Amino acid sequence: MTDKADRYDTAVKVISQKGNCAAGHKVGDEWVVGMHTPAGICIAAFNSMLASVRTLRYNGMFPGDNPGRRTVACPDAANPVVFELKRINK
Repeated sequence: MTDKADRYDTAVKVISQKGNCAAGHKVGDEWVVGMHTPAGICIAAFNSMLASVRTLRYNGMFPGDNPGRRTVACPDAANPVVFELKRINK
């Protein structure tokens, strides 16, 4: 039997970046988050999106957002990077 969570990964895409991102993220960068942290993603940004990634992985929803999607910003207010998260089938 396959756990329902095994059906979903999360696509992560940088949709906005201002200032100088210390990790070098830029608009258009993409990753897929499954069971492991994707290589090359800033740990602070990943920490900011982790709760949303887990919600999408377990088929959860967010009020006011498009189903299966979430927008999350990194914690660096002086050099913000904004990520779009999207639930995807494996």
